[in-house]
Amino acid sequence: MIGVLGASGSVGQGAVEHLHRLGVGPLRLGARRPEPVQQVATGLPGADIETVQVDVRDPAALAAFCADTSLVVNCAGPTYELKETVAAAALAAGAHCVDVAGDDPVHEALTGGGVPGGDRTVLLSAGTLPGLSSLLPRWLAATEFDSVDTLTAWVGGVEHCSPVVAVDMMLSLRSGGAAGAAYGEANAAWRGGTVRSRALRPAEDATVPQFAGSVAVQPFLSAETCRLARTVRLRDVDWLNVYPGPQVRTLLAALPAAASHGVDEADLARRMVRAAQLDLAGRSPYYQMVFTMGGSRGGVRAERTAVLRTTSSYRLTGLVGALAAVAVLGGEVPPGVHYAADVLDPATTVTGLRAAGEPLALRLVAGDAPDDDAEEGTL
Repeated sequence: MIGVLGASGSVGQGAVEHLHRLGVGPLRLGARRPEPVQQVATGLPGADIETVQVDVRDPAALAAFCADTSLVVNCAGPTYELKETVAAAALAAGAHCVDVAGDDPVHEALTGGGVPGGDRTVLLSAGTLPGLSSLLPRWLAATEFDSVDTLTAWVGGVEHCSPVVAVDMMLSLRSGGAAGAAYGEANAAWRGGTVRSRALRPAEDATVPQFAGSVAVQPFLSAETCRLARTVRLRDVDWLNVYPGPQVRTLLAALPAAASHGVDEADLARRMVRAAQLDLAGRSPYYQMVFTMGGSRGGVRAERTAVLRTTSSYRLTGLVGALAAVAVLGGEVPPGVHYAADVLDPATTVTGLRAAGEPLALRLVAGDAPDDDAEEGTL
């Protein structure tokens, strides 16, 4: 029995559909409201599925949901509010856990000695960001270079913002990082093998590779990116969040000041959802990750760019979570608590993306090629 929490949300539905496609089951689907999760089950006729109404904040209900499962996929949120709640309940039931989010606070709580895991596996950050945000650069480094030293990432798009994600964005201003710090540091970059504050500056009306038109960019350095830089031995990393929509970027620019003045976070979250809706008006949703890496290939300097584009980062996160679950069930991940990018095979992950049937494309661009010159076809 494989449990999926938050199964009626955009991420959870993607996870359920891909778990079913990959032959994983039977499935136990959990959500706070019964009707939406029953609709998810109805959409997969013939599947061995049971649905459960469960609030992850209710310890007894969560324990009952996790009972008799082999693995629990957590797609519920807000991440920075729930923290290790689901993983701890899964471990207590003797199950593995895959969390499509789950950052440093969850890892710290689970590895601090207070949550027994035995021979079980907990896989954190098994989504799009965090998750593919490190797996794709590792894939690029392994397949295109002998050694690497630089990385520039442009990540963003225009899509709806779920209420749960909006709340997480508010909470990330003061949590999500290691040792109680915020999720990351704006305007920081990785320089010479360490974090350098205020190394970069945000920009309005910028033109960036592979994104059409004028966009706003916000430099941001997260703990995940720092781990990537150390593991791949990158000397310099620039990470830039891209905001093509004016409503969202205007609101995001005001968030730090609003949070410091004690503005109601629930109201800010509602405004974020509304801003995303306004930016989407008349536009097709998309989410894009662009990674330009530099290093050595065959003894000469080389540069390659990987471009991943999808219509929904939410469904993509569900897909990555499903692929991670299959890896855990297949014994490809050792026991213990791990970040997905540290233990999942990047090439296997890309192969899983290729076979998924999702509306996404991944292509490589040579360093001196124009933006539309793809070396690989779409997945």
